[in-house]
Amino acid sequence: MKFTLLVWRQNGNEGAFKKYEIDDVSENSSFLEMLDQLNEMLLGRDEEPVAFEHDCREGICGTCSMMINGRAHGPRKLTTTCQLHMREFEDGDVIYIEPWRAKGFPVLKDLIVDRQGLDKIIQGGGYVSINTGVNVDANAIPIGKSVADEAFNAAACIGCGACVAACPNGSAMLFTSAKVAQLSLLPQGQAERYSRVVNMVEAMDESFGGCTNHGECEASCPKGIKLSYIAKMNREYIVAKAKKF
Repeated sequence: MKFTLLVWRQNGNEGAFKKYEIDDVSENSSFLEMLDQLNEMLLGRDEEPVAFEHDCREGICGTCSMMINGRAHGPRKLTTTCQLHMREFEDGDVIYIEPWRAKGFPVLKDLIVDRQGLDKIIQGGGYVSINTGVNVDANAIPIGKSVADEAFNAAACIGCGACVAACPNGSAMLFTSAKVAQLSLLPQGQAERYSRVVNMVEAMDESFGGCTNHGECEASCPKGIKLSYIAKMNREYIVAKAKKF
């Protein structure tokens, strides 16, 4: 397969798209493997390779963050960039590749952005500080299946930032609500339930915009995190403020 790639190149405050032609791409290659092939070609020309983030390449870590033809992680729903394959495109396609576009994610270089804003939200309260003691059997603390399932679904968030990049407001509400729900639903997270939601929302407001229910976050999330978690977080936040946490 042959493609025309328009890749955002930036090293400093200014950036621009640069055009590359790439051929002999296997339809079974992942998108990142295609970028590896591009970089091998550039190195063969003594040109600087395209900087992009990756780690697990299994759809778990969330670092493979980029906009592909204007869509977070590309055209296939519920799929991270590293699990996107070139068979999703047509031979001869023109593909635009950009970094996340959000105020909370300043571009560091090429396709790499600074996502420390999400780390600050986690630091604000995304933890359990109680002494849980030694490891115990998983069934020692009874948790209803419906509660466990909902907490597990929230915990599926990989923190990639696609929700922020897709949101017109650059909001991190979906990410934050998933992390709040993950802990507040379980008995181990009850001790800090209300202080947690206030601290995490305040940390979120420092770097990201507010939610106006566009729904782009859920549509772009590679793990299918639901908008209902945002509603749950808002309720938790109102109760917490009433309790003056």
